[in-house]
Amino acid sequence: MNIGTLAGKVWKKLNKDGAMTASALAKALDIKNNDLMMALGWLLREDKLEVTKAGKSTKYSLK
Repeated sequence: MNIGTLAGKVWKKLNKDGAMTASALAKALDIKNNDLMMALGWLLREDKLEVTKAGKSTKYSLK
């Protein structure tokens, strides 16, 4: 699947459900972790994501 398309799916999921961890996103969207990282990178490059760390957990949310 195209990375831009995956980035769109990630954006829609975060828009609907709010902040999520990478593992929760990968599971919810049924995509491989490697593909998810590329989609997150795409959204970060477009300045559409905010990354929040709390202890060992990292959550991604829309700006």
